[in-house]
Amino acid sequence: MQLGGKTIDRLGFGAMRITGPGIWGPPQDRDEAIRVLREAVRLGVTFIDTADSYGPHVSEELIREALHDGRGYGDVVVATKGGFTRPGPNQWVAVGRPDYLRQCLEGSLRRLGVDRIDLWQLHRIDPATPRADQFATLRSFLDEGLVTQVGLSEVSVEDVQEAQAAGVPIASVQNRYNLGDRRAEKLLDFCTEQDIAFIPWAPVDAGALARPGGPLDRVAAAHPGVTTGQLALAWLLRRSSVMVPIPGTSSVAHLVENLKAADVHLTDEEFAALTAAA
Repeated sequence: MQLGGKTIDRLGFGAMRITGPGIWGPPQDRDEAIRVLREAVRLGVTFIDTADSYGPHVSEELIREALHDGRGYGDVVVATKGGFTRPGPNQWVAVGRPDYLRQCLEGSLRRLGVDRIDLWQLHRIDPATPRADQFATLRSFLDEGLVTQVGLSEVSVEDVQEAQAAGVPIASVQNRYNLGDRRAEKLLDFCTEQDIAFIPWAPVDAGALARPGGPLDRVAAAHPGVTTGQLALAWLLRRSSVMVPIPGTSSVAHLVENLKAADVHLTDEEFAALTAAA
């Protein structure tokens, strides 16, 4: 599919977990984090999702160190987000003031070493800042050529429609969604109709469905060597043509395991059974 002005493979990589505990500070194994990023691209990943708040700043800095070729990222779309401040580990505070969002974008441009971000996403709509001001800021980033496309994170259908009505073409949404958590189902259907990329975070967290003897485990029995995590990702990829899962990890071995999900083929009966299980 097309995203960020390039053609991407729909199974991407989420670069949140290459930071330290609590998504704070440097990774415990920096060399492994670099290897994960480089191996992801070597194995065919063409979409990497990050944010200025991951670390903060650490994830973007590692991506540049690992993948920047002196001019940019070639065929790889690097998407980032802004709009969160980080008081400490596992703490997230939405700030959507236009001056702060511009500061976020300018910092990401600098850290990633590019003149234009492929896809810049508002990490959260800030309830303390007029929504019109936040949407106008996204529009200004497009008009100034600082970003190729923009997106929203953790939103509703109505939020997306409001942004569109304000003259902001929304290229992606990023909501929590997985086999066990379908609260964004209505939004996913809207995105499918509108050809908006749907980027599910926590894509492998199937919860009780992955327990021994559960639906995923039963389907896995018919796929020797396939894990329940791979099946959960395979279900997402089949669920919608606009789905772009971004499983993240700090381990090369786990990365390789996740990416093998692209080769898993569910039968119609298996897909229907998993769809009905939640």
